[in-house]
Amino acid sequence: MSEQKNMILAIVLCLVIIVGFQYFVEPPVTEDQTVEQTSGTDATGATPSPGATSGASGTNAPTVGSSVATQAMTRADALKQSARVQINTPSLHGSISLKGARLDDLTLINYREEVDPNSPEIKLLSPVGSPNPYYAEFGWTGAADSNVKLPNSQTIWSTSATTFTPEKPLVLTWDNGEGLIFTRTYTLDDHFLFTVEQTVQNNTDQPVTLFPYGLISRTGIPETQGFYILHEGPIGVFNETLEEIDYDDLMEEGPRANDSKGGWIGITDKFWLTALVPDQNADLKNRFTYIKQGDRFQTDYINQQGVTVAADSTTTVTNHMFAGAKEAHLLDKYQEEMGIDRLELAIDWGWFYFLTRPMYVALEWLDGLIGNLGLAILALTVIIKLILLPLAHKSYVSMSKMKKLQPEMVKLREKYGEDRQKLNQEMMALYKREKANPAAGCLPILVQIPIFFSLYKVLFVTLLMRHQPFYGWIQDLSAPDPTSIFNLFGLIPWTPPEFLMIGILPLLMGLSMYLQQKFNPQPADPVQAKIFMFMPIFFTFLLASFPAGLVIYWTWNNILSIAQQWYIMRRMGVSVNG
Repeated sequence: MSEQKNMILAIVLCLVIIVGFQYFVEPPVTEDQTVEQTSGTDATGATPSPGATSGASGTNAPTVGSSVATQAMTRADALKQSARVQINTPSLHGSISLKGARLDDLTLINYREEVDPNSPEIKLLSPVGSPNPYYAEFGWTGAADSNVKLPNSQTIWSTSATTFTPEKPLVLTWDNGEGLIFTRTYTLDDHFLFTVEQTVQNNTDQPVTLFPYGLISRTGIPETQGFYILHEGPIGVFNETLEEIDYDDLMEEGPRANDSKGGWIGITDKFWLTALVPDQNADLKNRFTYIKQGDRFQTDYINQQGVTVAADSTTTVTNHMFAGAKEAHLLDKYQEEMGIDRLELAIDWGWFYFLTRPMYVALEWLDGLIGNLGLAILALTVIIKLILLPLAHKSYVSMSKMKKLQPEMVKLREKYGEDRQKLNQEMMALYKREKANPAAGCLPILVQIPIFFSLYKVLFVTLLMRHQPFYGWIQDLSAPDPTSIFNLFGLIPWTPPEFLMIGILPLLMGLSMYLQQKFNPQPADPVQAKIFMFMPIFFTFLLASFPAGLVIYWTWNNILSIAQQWYIMRRMGVSVNG
């Protein structure tokens, strides 16, 4: 019997680890890195440079260059350092710098920093000179022995436009003065997809071979959630395989590169994504790089096939960029319409994708039907409970039988306590006689773990809960319960430290967990019994920092389980306190 109790304890501890492991993950550690330096880059960003040693064979690949420390300006002042064309769409505000033709200024109109709808828009991209530059750049590079004058980060492009909208594409031009005219045309839909057409007009009497590239540069390690179940950082899909690299891994292990046919590469936050999408039929070299001097991360690709522009002819290369919120339906739309391989995986659906994605669809549908995400969570929990009813019923019946046999088991322990072999024999005889199987209550629970973990994942990683209100004091389901018992839920004018922010919802969850334990067979081992007794307290503190929507789900799930178990025990004539 002790082995069975140990198994139950192990299962409970596994659940604790699954839910709480992220709190014990060490923060990223910055270590000195030796990064190959190349010449020919400006002091503010990564650009193609002569003599690059990586990328397409014999070409100048986009590289991370030496960075000179500069005093950071405010974002507003940094935006004034170059002429700009304003971006104005239903989803995006921002501008494109005519110096370097960089996409370095984007804010998300429909997403705010705080719940207050008048709070600032989410800032996605920021220019060089601001506190944390984050930008995207497209361009051309030539062969290592080429002397062709190409546009770079210092190039001033020409245009007559002052605004850039979905209805009015932006056309930039630059003449290298040696017979090549470069044109860059940006178009943008109503959401977050840029299309970038790069055209080269060769007015010379000789062909020229160029290699198109794209890069994303981000300075500084952004503040991340630090959760084990969520990836934030460099990301890409290459040859139908998702690759996710943590910031600290890139710092510690050095650059990574691979070759692929098509795919995409970028940097992801929990809710936002910036990703480059090159020609899906092109042979690419993709890289993830970190340079300590300047504290910058870069993701880039270069077309290894190159483009040969014949004399007196014109050639155009088309690429795309996603820069915005990771809305699942939009990622699906672009993936299907543009043929972008597995763009939907920019959302960290996790190992149980086959469960997580359907749950997201169901929750989104219920939210649209009911009109309140908190109620949608409650409704989905009920639906899951109904689907799992046969398994749960079997589990609760088994636990009820075990609870009913507890008096007999106590007597056997008192009688054969010193004879472990005889005690086990009598226990097995008792189980056989009463047709009770201790493991029968555990196995159905194990089957349910992936399902409930998938729902937990949906609620945590997707945009559904962000800034969504419930009722009463819960104005944001993605934020922790703002109340605390230690200031009498706001009656005392004092803000407790974070670890003492134990609000109403976590307390209700702890109470529901305590009541649920009262319905289960109690461990005979005193040590195990004490561990189980402290579990509700432990979970109350643990879940206090979780988003309110997750705590509502957990509490409601416990209440439904208690109701179901109470009904089964009553039908079987088992006393709750028995």
